[in-house]
Amino acid sequence: MTVSLHRLDPTGVDRADLVEFMTRNVFPFHVRPRLTAEDVERAIADGAYRDEDHDSFWLEHDVLGRIGFLRLEDLSDDAPLFDLRLDEPARGRGLGAEAVRAATDLVFGTMPDVHRFEGQTREDNVAMRRTFLRCGWLKEAHYREGWPVAGGQPVASVAYAILRRDWETGTTTPFVWEDLTA
Repeated sequence: MTVSLHRLDPTGVDRADLVEFMTRNVFPFHVRPRLTAEDVERAIADGAYRDEDHDSFWLEHDVLGRIGFLRLEDLSDDAPLFDLRLDEPARGRGLGAEAVRAATDLVFGTMPDVHRFEGQTREDNVAMRRTFLRCGWLKEAHYREGWPVAGGQPVASVAYAILRRDWETGTTTPFVWEDLTA
C-alpha cells in the first residue's frame, strides 16, 4: 500500500473539499484543533494554501482513497516545513510514515536548492514523534512550553529535520546534544 501526493487547487476545483475536510476533522495536536468554514475560507483568501511560500496536496492512498492533507510552508527558504493532517478514520494505521516519506521525496526530488526539510509537533504527540524517527528524521530541538494549548498550559514544541544527504544515503547523521562540557 502506498500514499501519493496530489497537488490541490484551493481557490478552484478543490475549494469545497478543502473546507469540508478541514472542518469535518478535529486535529488535537494542532494549535487550532477545530477550524470553522470561515477560518478555512480566510486562510484560502490569504494564500495560506498556495502562494510563493505555501503549496498544498491531498494525500491519496492506493486502497483507502483520500486520507489526508499536506501543506508545505516556507518554500522561499532552503529549509521548508510541513503541516500534515490525517483524516480521523486514517489515524493510528501507520499511514503518517508513508505520508512523511512521500513529502520528503517530493521536496528533495523536486527542489534542488533545499538542503534540509523540517517539521514540528507537540511533545505529547508521541505517534508523530515516532513517525519522524521511523522516517529517518532527527530530533533537533525541544522548546519547553513553546506550543500554546487553548484553555491549558503550554507544552513543549519538538523540532525534527532530515538533511538531503541523509535522504540520499538512507542514513541519519547524528550530532552531540551536549557539545559544551563544564
